[in-house]
Amino acid sequence: QVRLVESGGGLVQAGDSLRLSCAASGRTSDTYSGAWFRQAPGKEREFVASISHNGGSTYYGDSVKGRFTISRDNAKNTVYLQMNSLKPEDTADYSCALRLGDDARISAKSYPNWGQGTQVTVSS
Repeated sequence: QVRLVESGGGLVQAGDSLRLSCAASGRTSDTYSGAWFRQAPGKEREFVASISHNGGSTYYGDSVKGRFTISRDNAKNTVYLQMNSLKPEDTADYSCALRLGDDARISAKSYPNWGQGTQVTVSS
């Protein structure tokens, strides 16, 4: 069992940056790939980014390519999401997710372990 805790969300202005963190605890000695998803009010959950266990493979949703960067520090059991050039449409609840295995996935159904989320609000 893995427990995930996100942090780093907040209220920012358009054009600002934020870095989200997802700290894992519990059974973290296994090989995990990680991902970030987001959900805005009244909208479906959206894939943001994912990363393989060794960090060699990363994937991004089309709406964040070139602005967001996912990374990880396995020594700290933490996955990060650096968000630059934030837009009002990035406003959402951001959740991290982990799955056993090295390959990163883009489907939320592939991830059985989820954090509770952190709110990001971008004002215009």
